[in-house]
Amino acid sequence: MSHLKFNPRTLILLLMILAITAFRLLVTFNSDELKFANFSSIGAVALFGGAYFKDNLKAFAFPLLSLFLSDFILSATIFSKYSSGFLYEGWYWTYLAFALMVLVGRTMLKNVTVVNLLASTLVIVFIHWIVSDIGVWYNNPAYTQDVAGFWACLVKAIPFEIRFLEGTVIYGALLFGAFEVLKAKYPVLKLQTQEL
Repeated sequence: MSHLKFNPRTLILLLMILAITAFRLLVTFNSDELKFANFSSIGAVALFGGAYFKDNLKAFAFPLLSLFLSDFILSATIFSKYSSGFLYEGWYWTYLAFALMVLVGRTMLKNVTVVNLLASTLVIVFIHWIVSDIGVWYNNPAYTQDVAGFWACLVKAIPFEIRFLEGTVIYGALLFGAFEVLKAKYPVLKLQTQEL
C-alpha cells in the first residue's frame, strides 16, 4: 500500500510555475532576439517557490528545473549562437544566483505581504546583477580582470537588470496575487499544520 498522498497545494504551485515559465518562452520567441532579454518570469518563480514550498527540496528543485527546461529550449533554438554546447557561457553563475534568489524567498517571504514582496524583489535583482555578471566578466577579454573591469561589466548590465526588475514585479504580482486569491477561495490550498 502506498503512503503517497495527493497534495493539491503542491500540484497548483507546480502548475503555476510551469505556466508562468511558459510566458518566458512565449515572450522570447515572439519578440526581437534581445529586446526582452532579462524581462522574464524567472525571478518571480524563484521567490514564489521559496515562499510557498515548505519542503526544501521542492522549494529549490521546481524553480531550478523550470529555469533549466526553459534555458535548454532557448539554448537549442533561438539562442543557439550563444550556446556553448550545453547551455551558455557562465550558466552556473546564473544558477547560483537563482538558488540564492530562492533562498531569499524562503527567508524574506515567510509572511507574504506587498512590502515583503517588493523588498525581496529588490534583493534578488541585486543578487542577479552581482552574481550572474561574474560569469559575464570573468575571463572575458572585453573587461579588465580587476575591480574596474567588473564595475564596467555591472554598469553595462544596468538596462538588463531594469528589465529583470520589471519582469519580476509584473510576473510576481501575477503569481503571488493569483495564489493568494486561490487560497482565499479554496482553503485546501492553505498550508496545513502537518506541512510546517
